Amino acid sequence: MATVALTLDTFEKTILEGGTVFVDFWAGWCGPCMQFAPHYEAAAEANPDLTFAKVDTEDQQQLAAAMNITSIPTIMAFKDGIGVFAQAGALPRPMLDELISQVKALDMEQVRADLDKQEAEEASA
Repeated sequence: MATVALTLDTFEKTILEGGTVFVDFWAGWCGPCMQFAPHYEAAAEANPDLTFAKVDTEDQQQLAAAMNITSIPTIMAFKDGIGVFAQAGALPRPMLDELISQVKALDMEQVRADLDKQEAEEASA
């Protein structure tokens, strides 16, 4: 599956309905973004069960600002609508593949329980 371009209008729906979604925030003038792009495209082709999306930060400045993108490339991962990873910098292909494996293996019941516990602790503090 090829990557999909996200906009301010499609971002939330894609994250909430997409199962596991990886998002690459990039720009055409960014050298590291251009170097990372073939690895990201290859990962998308190798994992058709996942959604791989891209956000052009030049075209989607409001979305990039809303997601607090301060460096590009930045890759984010969402699973079942929950952000589970965010990191600036181009990942080498082996590290991208490892990230994909780790996100696939996440126990979302445990993630939700941890989030609930964290919210309860913050509310009582």
